[in-house]
Amino acid sequence: MSPLILLILITTLIRVVMGWALGLGIDETYMVAASRHLELSYYDHPPIAWWLTHAAMALSGSQASVIVRLPFILLFALSTWLMARITSRLFDSDRAGFWAAFILNLSPVYAVTGGGWVLPDGPLDCALLGFLLFSLQATGLVAGGRPWVDWLAAGACAGLAMLSKYNGVLVLAGLPVFLATTATGRLWLRRPQPWVAGLLAVILFTPVIFWNVEHHWASFAFQGDRAGGLRFRPLAPLGVWGGEALFVLPWIWVPLILLWLAALRRGPAEPRGWLLALLAAAPILLFALVSIWSSDHILYHWSAPGTLMLFPLLGVEIARRLERGAPRLRRGIVATAALLVFALVLTGTQMRLNWVTALAGPSFLARAKDVAGGVNWTGLRPQLEARGLLAAPGLVVAVTKWNDAGKVDYALGGSLPVVVLAADAREYGVFAPADRYIGHPMLILMSSSNGAADASRMASLFDRVTVLQPLVIYFGGFPLLKLSVLKGEGFHGLAMVKGVK
Repeated sequence: MSPLILLILITTLIRVVMGWALGLGIDETYMVAASRHLELSYYDHPPIAWWLTHAAMALSGSQASVIVRLPFILLFALSTWLMARITSRLFDSDRAGFWAAFILNLSPVYAVTGGGWVLPDGPLDCALLGFLLFSLQATGLVAGGRPWVDWLAAGACAGLAMLSKYNGVLVLAGLPVFLATTATGRLWLRRPQPWVAGLLAVILFTPVIFWNVEHHWASFAFQGDRAGGLRFRPLAPLGVWGGEALFVLPWIWVPLILLWLAALRRGPAEPRGWLLALLAAAPILLFALVSIWSSDHILYHWSAPGTLMLFPLLGVEIARRLERGAPRLRRGIVATAALLVFALVLTGTQMRLNWVTALAGPSFLARAKDVAGGVNWTGLRPQLEARGLLAAPGLVVAVTKWNDAGKVDYALGGSLPVVVLAADAREYGVFAPADRYIGHPMLILMSSSNGAADASRMASLFDRVTVLQPLVIYFGGFPLLKLSVLKGEGFHGLAMVKGVK
């Protein structure tokens, strides 16, 4: 068995085990719950991740964590193979391909979040690697010999990337720049193939356009607003790049950036590195630039599609150095692999068994508030059913935050409508707008321990609000989170009430 196949099998098995051990995160439960409603596109992102999740649940009849994560785990297995294939063909070295794929599996932002969680990043990464492989073949940087097939395949992968996540277009933009700045590329611009490939990508993206037209460009506006703001922070890019380095791992990110700068410096004279550098440039630079004035927090994984394009350069550099010995490099790779495995074992056993709380006491959970985001609220439905709170005719379950909506909706298994009583409802404002349920009784759940204050907040939305006994979400036998429980009667609707946030 080849080392690459062994790598893929071992890492896939690890991801399946982690997919079983870890509860779904906030974004994951939100996506799983929302993906029960099949749409052309969605409020937060284009649709592929949601479609995959919907298909996994429809085919299996289950919403178990490992089931809904399985499509993303399998896609990363394909991404690992694609990374090795791209690198080995670019540099005529199977060793370089293996090391590019191996190091990719050591970087948390790719190997953990993109490689096994219900997020759009995994499908995006896989589509971009397919786009890169076929672009290399189409432009003749590696042997292809099927211009129409390769260009159409590159266009299809570009369309799939845009159907995965909007920031994918920043990577795709590097190819036209490459074609315009190289002699061979300019010859291609006089031929129909790249133009037809671009048209194919746009056609594949049309579901997102149609959805946005129908919903007043809501998704484009939501993402575009993140770049708005009036602040001036000239040092903010350093913080963004520092955060990106932490997500990738600093000792992987820094070599990637140095190799990127070297490829930019060599320019079109070395076309293979030039293409990789151009594909990486926009994500690495744009989000750092936007952070100077944006009032929204720049999430550090947004630039990850850019650095993904640089792993072939790192793979060939590692292969060359290891051929000369490089014992420190070998020890560094082994230490990084050991560190990642240790972190996964620690996290997986803790999230499955909660042994840290058993050792440190309940005060640990009180300090580690973010733990609630990675725990499935499986005890919610049995508690509500035992108290007879889910039996009222026409009952709607309400929360005040979109991230709580995913947790509650996932726990209830889609058995009741869930609405968000807030202006920022995300996808819930599309498929379950609160004003659709005017007059309905509502069971209101709020992540708070002050029921009286919560009832006062909700009073203007209902004829009457009653404070009920709160309930507790448990994690491994220890109390994790207390939820206020309110009964609202005669819902007025959000549109009639000013100042709801």
